[in-house]
Order: sequence, then C-alpha cells, then structure tokens
Amino acid sequence: EVLYVGKASQLKHRVSSYFTRPAGQAPKTRALMSNTTDIEVTVTRTEAEALVLENNLIKQHRPRYNILLRDDKSYPYIYLSSDQKFPRLRFHRGARKGKGRYFGPFPNAGSVRRTLNLIQKLFQVRSCEDSVFRNRTRPCLQYQIKRCTAPCVNLISAASYQRDITHAFMFLEGKNEDVIQALYEPMQQAAEALDYEKAAHYRDQISHLRKVQEHELISELHGDIDIIACAMASGTACVQLFIIRNGINLGTRAFFPQHTRDAGMNEILSAFVSQYYLGNTNRKIPGDIVLGHAAADQALLAEVLSEAAGRKVAIRSRVRGEKRKWLDMAGENARMSLQARLSSQDNQAQRLNSLAKLLKLSDLDRIECFDISHTQGNQTVASCVVYANGALLNSDYRRFNISGITPGDDYAAMEQALERRYTRVQKEEGTLPDLILIDGGKGQARRAHEVMLELQLDHIRIVGVAKGQARKAGQEKLILADDRATIQLPHDSPALHLVQQVRDEAHRFAITGHRLRRKKKATRSVLEDIPGVGSKRRQGLLQHFGGLQGVKRAGVADLAGVPGINRQLAQKIYDSLHDS
Repeated sequence: EVLYVGKASQLKHRVSSYFTRPAGQAPKTRALMSNTTDIEVTVTRTEAEALVLENNLIKQHRPRYNILLRDDKSYPYIYLSSDQKFPRLRFHRGARKGKGRYFGPFPNAGSVRRTLNLIQKLFQVRSCEDSVFRNRTRPCLQYQIKRCTAPCVNLISAASYQRDITHAFMFLEGKNEDVIQALYEPMQQAAEALDYEKAAHYRDQISHLRKVQEHELISELHGDIDIIACAMASGTACVQLFIIRNGINLGTRAFFPQHTRDAGMNEILSAFVSQYYLGNTNRKIPGDIVLGHAAADQALLAEVLSEAAGRKVAIRSRVRGEKRKWLDMAGENARMSLQARLSSQDNQAQRLNSLAKLLKLSDLDRIECFDISHTQGNQTVASCVVYANGALLNSDYRRFNISGITPGDDYAAMEQALERRYTRVQKEEGTLPDLILIDGGKGQARRAHEVMLELQLDHIRIVGVAKGQARKAGQEKLILADDRATIQLPHDSPALHLVQQVRDEAHRFAITGHRLRRKKKATRSVLEDIPGVGSKRRQGLLQHFGGLQGVKRAGVADLAGVPGINRQLAQKIYDSLHDS
C-alpha cells in the first residue's frame, strides 16, 4: 500500500529528513514513518515532470498521508452546437468533443440551470431535446409563457433565431452593453413601423438586461480568472473557489481536502492547484489564478499549468484593486463554509453519540444500511449505503442485482444481499460495520440476524427500521434483532434523525438502481440474450426482416438466408424466439 508520494529538487536532503530523530519531526511525519517498510525513488529529468508524476501517482493510489482533493466529477458547461438550423443552448458535462461552442466551466449544475433559465427569459432560445423538437406539430407551453419563439413549427425565421442565439452568447461573454445597443435599433424600427408589440418585446429585453447589471452578475474583472482562498480551523481546511469567465462570475464552490491537519496553507493550496487542474483533462485552465496565500512551488506550478494549457498561465498571490476585493470575498466565504462544516460535524457527532448511548454501543463509527426496491417483484435491487467518520461515504456504496428468488420475496432478497456483502468483506479483509440498519420490521431484522449468525458475524448489532403509522416520518420504530425489543423515539431525537438520514439515503440509492435496471430491461432486445448473436448479426437480422416482428415470423430457412447466420445458429434463434 502506498502511504505517501512526494517530490524534491534535492532527493538526498528530502529523503534523509525522514530519518532524523523523531522528536524533531512533525506528528504527521512520525505517524508516516511508524508505518513505512520501504521507500522507492523515481528520478525525472525536470522538476515539471516530477510535479506531473506526483499528481498522477496521488490520483492513482490516493495515499493516506497526502493532502487529497476529493473531486473526481467533471464540471458542467453550457454547449451550443454549430451544425443545426435552430440550435439550442444546453447543459453539458463530460468531454468537449462536439462541434460548437462551450461556455464554462460552472462550479455546479445549479449555476448552469440558473443561467440557462435567465437566457430563456431574455432571448427565448429553445430548451427542448432534438427528438421532441423534430416531432412537434404545435407550439408547447414554453411558447405560451414566452420562454421560446417556437422554431419547431416555424413561427420564427432562421435568421431571427440566429440573432437571438448571437445575443445570448454575447451575454454569456459579458458583453451586456453591446447586446443592449444591438437591441435599441430594432426597437426603434418596430416603433416607427407602429409594431408596438414587437417594440415592447425589445424594450422588455433591454429592461431585463439592465436589472441583471444592477444585480452585479457581470464582474468588473475581464478574461478568465479563478480566485482561490483557504481557511483552517480545528485541523480542517476549506478551499474556496470563485470561477470568473469572460468577466462573468459563474459562482463559487467550497472544497474540503483530506489529511490537512499538520499542513500549512501554502502546502494545501499547492496540492489543490496541482490536483484540481492537472487531475482532470476536461477542465479548462484559466489564464490567471489568484491565490490567498503563496503556494509552495508556485513558479513551478505556473510553468506546468502553462505547458498543459498551451499558453501562459499566471499564478499570483499579491494583488490589488478589484482582484483584492474578490480575494477578500473568497476568504470570507471560505471561513463561513468552514464554520458551517465544523458545526455540521458537531451535529453529526451529537447524533452518533446519542445513537450509541441508546443502543449501548461502546464504539459506533461505521453504520451500513440495506434496502430493497422492486416493481411487483421484478428487477429487484438491494442497496447498501455507508455512514462513517461523521458523513455518508459514497465511495463505499454498493448495489446488488437480486436473482434466483421468488418474485416479491423481500426476506430472500435481503438475505442474498447480506450474504454477498459480508462474504466478500471477510474474504477481502475489508472494514466491518459497528451497526447494520435494515429498512424493515421484525421479520426483516430477524432474517438479517440469522444470516449474520451463519457468517459468524453476530457481534455486529442489527436494528430494523420499521415505518410508522401511515408511513409518517418521525413515527419510525427501531427493532432490535437480537431480542426483538422495540424502541419508539421522540420525533426530535438526534439518534432518530441519524437513522432517518441513513435510511432515506439507502432508500434513494435502491430506487435509483431499480429504475436503471428497469429502464435497461425495457430497452433491451430479446436477441441480445441469444448466444452467438452479437451486435453485427443482430443488426443484420433486423435490417433483413425490417424489425423484430419480422424476425419472429421468419422460419429457420429464412433466418439461415441472412449473411453470417448458419443453419445451426438459425435453429437456435428460432427456438429462443418460440420457446414459450
């Protein structure tokens, strides 16, 4: 197991520092060396190569003594395709490979949707999917509430619609005044032509744009800039990121890196910048990065980011004027986010201690909760969610597709999920929970207890969460599996709130998995289940007979006449389709 990854311009000095007297070492270094059995060294040609290698190894191994940024998801953009007569501005997440223009990245999906909503109000650009757009025969509700100009039924010309698209992108680029000037002339022309309805439309657009400016959506900063500040308290760090693109403040996001207790702000910011920008190839690197404190290896980071971006990237920590104001605001946001985080952690600790006291558990840190979801016994899915270290641990969540049971038998489904989960945990010497919650009553809890007895894990406490009368929140009963005792907690109990939080998350995760499985089943062709019929043969069959119904009506000789299908395979296909 890799414990730590580090880099140094002078390897001898860096490595030897780990073998000095323990009294002169930082607590983190002492803990690291007490668990270390070996040190490996890789020599690179340049410091820049060392920085990139360090980042790649941290991303691959997630070492427990490195500062880690938990941010694996790609950031959302607004995307405008360039190969449509009536293009739409839409939400996009992932690789930017499509033809067209991308605006972003935005810090979260909510920022994108708020911006798209504002653009619909201002410029009435369509938001519908292409499949819906192609099949409309009359305007939809969006047209009625003046959020779209109904290009689907040609109520606007391509030229007029393209003008609206152009104005929308000028708005996204921060060119509000240019848009307003572009709208003045057609407003005057419409008024002179006595087309007062159209003139009023342009007037309202200008008025809305003025209000947007009053609310300071557009920053006085120009270009692409990221403002990054850091705050620390009680061994926890918060990094606050403000994203400004084309002079527009797209929003902010707080990050809470792991393993920062003994690190300084310069070290935290250095780790954040390298992992945030180099860890995701789809993330756009701005031309200017402003830091609240000077980062360790700041010049080296700027060199590596410039090489990755293919242009000059400046990293500054000493700024004045407008950038200083934004940096101060980012610092204040970081302190507020950190305070909220610590308050939340205190609240979670109170909930955990309350539940441990209620169940008379000396140690309660890790909770796992199971739930079952199905529709009339079909596509049954079991979920397992994990609560540890005062938070829901998404990386440890698991789903189990249940098979080989009587449809609708929730007891058998729960038994299979528990067996599969804890057989594997024991085999791989994984982490066992201190408490298992079962979304169900006495029967479910008892069956779970029997399974754990068979697995020789009966030391783990099992509690069933039975829904209250009329399934009303706050009336849940806790069923103790070992003695079948029932506990009814008051609706304001911190212990009950924790149980509800974990149970609701298990329920959500199970339903999501079931819906995905049901959707996959609905869109799956029966030909996919026939051995020997791959995608090319399946496509050839459907094209030859005009669809699945044609394939079902065909005889063995007809099936054998399709290129790539021999007599033996044709018989197998015929038997599979006519087995019932």
